[in-house]
Amino acid sequence: MGIDYGTGGAKAVVIDGQGEVLGYAFEEYPIITSHPGWSEHDPYRYWQIACRIIRKTVTDAGIAADEIRGIAVSSALPSLVMVDKNHEPIHNAYNLMDRRATEEVQWLKDNIGEDRIFEISKNRLDDHPVIVNLMWEKHNRPDSFRKIHKALAIDGFITMRLTGQFTCHYSGAAFYGVAYNLLERHFDEDVLKEIGIPGNILPELYPCNAIIGEVTAQAAEETGLSAGIPVAAGQADCNAGWVGAGAIEIGDIQMNLGTCGNFGIIHRGAEFHNSMISFSYTTDSKNTYITVPTTTTGGQLIRYMRDNFYIAEKKQEQQTGIDTYDLINREAENIPAGSEGLVVLPFLMGERTPIWDVYARGTIFGLSMNHTRGHVIKAMMESVAYALYDSFLLIEEDKWKINTPIVLNEGGAKSVLWRKIITDVFNVPTVLVKRRIGAPYGDAILAGVASGVFRDFSVARDWAEYIEPMEPDAANHKIYTEYFDLYKTLYSHVKQDFRKLAELRMKK
Repeated sequence: MGIDYGTGGAKAVVIDGQGEVLGYAFEEYPIITSHPGWSEHDPYRYWQIACRIIRKTVTDAGIAADEIRGIAVSSALPSLVMVDKNHEPIHNAYNLMDRRATEEVQWLKDNIGEDRIFEISKNRLDDHPVIVNLMWEKHNRPDSFRKIHKALAIDGFITMRLTGQFTCHYSGAAFYGVAYNLLERHFDEDVLKEIGIPGNILPELYPCNAIIGEVTAQAAEETGLSAGIPVAAGQADCNAGWVGAGAIEIGDIQMNLGTCGNFGIIHRGAEFHNSMISFSYTTDSKNTYITVPTTTTGGQLIRYMRDNFYIAEKKQEQQTGIDTYDLINREAENIPAGSEGLVVLPFLMGERTPIWDVYARGTIFGLSMNHTRGHVIKAMMESVAYALYDSFLLIEEDKWKINTPIVLNEGGAKSVLWRKIITDVFNVPTVLVKRRIGAPYGDAILAGVASGVFRDFSVARDWAEYIEPMEPDAANHKIYTEYFDLYKTLYSHVKQDFRKLAELRMKK
């Protein structure tokens, strides 16, 4: 069984020994944005949903619970669930779009230094990793901070509920940041002491495929599982998705258009790009890494449009039988490349790679009377492509090994239109994964490897099937290159204005 928690929902899947999907379940949950820069979940929902989707998946699979040989969990990172000594959550959980700890980031830059932190963690501060958010808690909610027994990622919280163990896998440890030594795989005690975060609230670290415990009797009663099922340490959700789609070789590159938009490239050498996110890769989490450029709001852009500008269509889905996302794609598919002079900056929740600007916000540039909802949708899709292409160019310049075609995987990748935009902007061939269950499928493979059912991760490549190959259109790429240059210039023009806007909002 594999279980994954994304930014907008949770999935579970059960597969058999030949990789066939026997059962699947999915449930959404709301993103709580009660303050500017905050992005949270209700942590109590996590376990409530786990209990429901685990039961549904086992039922759909038509199996007995004691036939499950192993379980692994993944989640979108960075995330933070603070629990007390009774294992109960303290406050809402942070998800990866939270950007409240701006003062803590600045303090670390001034007092610890970006170079020192990058030398240790191989990652930037600006991603607001877990330790930065723990500093915010200590400074702003000291009474609550003192109640923290362990600081867990979402997947660590679910694994704790299943096994009673407080753990983190190597791929997730990098998202604690600041004091996590990526190459040596431990937390730097000197840095922790300097920033005032006690090491005993951090979880124990394990390789992704380590068995860290078994399903307890209490968890079995609540979920319908059988007590004693081995549970693996787990993995980052993007790793899970890419493992499930066959990414196991150095140079393999896959892309997701989920809540965030990102792509990952596997490498073994200890060379890291200071504008990107790097962490251990599942298949050999002691020696292999993946570097992941990420735009904070990828598929979330289209979900935002659906939820706010297609309200009537969404309500009528059951009556019309038309999925709102299909309607959205139809409205945008005949709009020419460049959206007839419309450019979007997709920074609704700030931005990660490569600009790392917590103050950046969404911008629609060039809006005219001839533009429709379809134009805005296509311009948003193009903007995500531009944001990811910005980092892809840096990787190309550094001459990293890249295996093409790019494999498109989860979320909005099912959109033929969006894949065509990606193909033309990047100017490289692409393919689509046929089985796009995504992260929970990769978690199930990890569970099989960890429990000894599968000999190694090569089964992931054996089971992966790629369809709908696309070749880039040279004329469209030329158009997109010009619009990409405008996209970059536009951001440089308004960068300081985003900071001014943030100051004005704070005066409320």
